[in-house]
Amino acid sequence: MRKVFGKQFHRLVVVGSTVALLATGAVSSASSVSATTMHSGTVEVLSCGSFSNVMTLLEAAFKKDTGYTIQDTSEGSSAIASGIVAKTLQGDVFISASPAADAAIEGSANGDWTNSYTLFGRSPDVLAYNPKSSFAAAMKKGVWYKVIQRSSFELGRTDPTVDPGGVLDVDALDGLGYAYNIPGLRAIAASTGNVYSEDAIPGLIQAGQLDAGFMYAISAKAANLPYVPLTGTKNLHAVYTIASLNGAPDPKPAAAFVKWFLGKQGQAILLKQGIVAASPFEVVRASK
Repeated sequence: MRKVFGKQFHRLVVVGSTVALLATGAVSSASSVSATTMHSGTVEVLSCGSFSNVMTLLEAAFKKDTGYTIQDTSEGSSAIASGIVAKTLQGDVFISASPAADAAIEGSANGDWTNSYTLFGRSPDVLAYNPKSSFAAAMKKGVWYKVIQRSSFELGRTDPTVDPGGVLDVDALDGLGYAYNIPGLRAIAASTGNVYSEDAIPGLIQAGQLDAGFMYAISAKAANLPYVPLTGTKNLHAVYTIASLNGAPDPKPAAAFVKWFLGKQGQAILLKQGIVAASPFEVVRASK
């Protein structure tokens, strides 16, 4: 059993760089893409909601470098995994915010959709807020879990049944609620009136419809929203992975995208957006 970013998984883990990824079966069969060779074709990417804004940057850069285009579908990681298994979602590449979502599409019982995935980085769960909110000053200088309990405070979080980030949000609220005997936090965790889709929360905060919302730091940065860390908690962060999907409609562009994404061009974009890169990357083989 190996500890990976604070989680335990029954896996054979191969530690390596991008070169190690290229040695796996999912990628080694593809022709390498040079910076000067332009191609045509589309990569169908299924990406976690916190990557929705980042994917716009990746799409433009990938097309410029390779000629391939990207068609992105963005949802919560758990919802994507369920869609893959149910065959209601089809794609070439899966970008997840939790290895648990990758595990959900592994093995014969789940359709054998992937043979391996690569852990490439992480981003902490934070509380982003509207700088024009009447609670902004308190959020910036006060204790976040006290501020969100104030009357009329509008908070957003995601559904833990479809988004791993929603699980972290509930962990933060319930954890502090029980640790410090604060019933108000447990009530917020139990409420469904504050649940929104992952890609909707940044826009609702920007529009002033929410005072604040839980999200990963990468999402807050992409949306130009200030945020505060979830003080009092620890190890609450997205663990980002990328996997090629078996039965991909077009595996050659898919392999080219994975190689580019894990190479210096893709990683430079992610680092600018606040991803804490794994060093080295870890390629996790699917359990049989």
